[in-house]
Amino acid sequence: MIDIRDANFGYGRTSVLQGVQFSLATGDFVGLVGPNGAGKTTLLRGLLGLIRPQRGERRINPPDGAADVVFGYVPQEKAVDPFFPLSVLDVVLMGRYRLLGPGRRPTLADRRAALACLGHVQLEHLADASFQDLSGGQKQRVLLARALATEPHVLVLDEPTSAMDLAAEKRLMSVISEQHEARRLTVMLATHDLNLIGRYGSTVAIVAGGQVISGSPAEFLEARQLSDVYGVELQVHEVEGRRFIV
Repeated sequence: MIDIRDANFGYGRTSVLQGVQFSLATGDFVGLVGPNGAGKTTLLRGLLGLIRPQRGERRINPPDGAADVVFGYVPQEKAVDPFFPLSVLDVVLMGRYRLLGPGRRPTLADRRAALACLGHVQLEHLADASFQDLSGGQKQRVLLARALATEPHVLVLDEPTSAMDLAAEKRLMSVISEQHEARRLTVMLATHDLNLIGRYGSTVAIVAGGQVISGSPAEFLEARQLSDVYGVELQVHEVEGRRFIV
């Protein structure tokens, strides 16, 4: 679906990532990990087309005869304006604008679709609440609902669980996993929680030292490699077929 070939990504004349070779196929669930400042968000922006490669290329192959690849994007909670003067439903309806066309207002069908997406994240009861009054975890669930309302092919999430307690994290990841399986939705999830990738990811992409390497969790979620990437000693334990990093 998306192929990045021998690409550098950065800002101005500064390259953050060099020689990136990365492919995202339909139905993938990719966990993107790496130290702070390594370039995870830069890679996501390159994947989304928000920044162009400084060299190399980014190729798009739309699925199922679609005219283009549609992205649903969930940014970091800290990147969202806390004083956004809209209701929860209005925020989710923003995800329908791509489908409406210029100058058209949301229809009853659009409102129903937005409410259904709020139902997926179990927040339909807050449809009329002010977005700015929500907790950080609730805001992230609303932004996930907005992303789902776009009817995306690819769901891109930048540290979506960073503001959540364990219960909220489990609810959010359950929704993402359900949508991934039910709709064969392609997922790209940037996170610092290596255990999330061990539970949900089919592919791991590691960003470190300006490079991106990717492969299966069995290949990359192992103690020596992770310790080298993060610069601290980590241990990997396997329990009932699942890997846990401590």
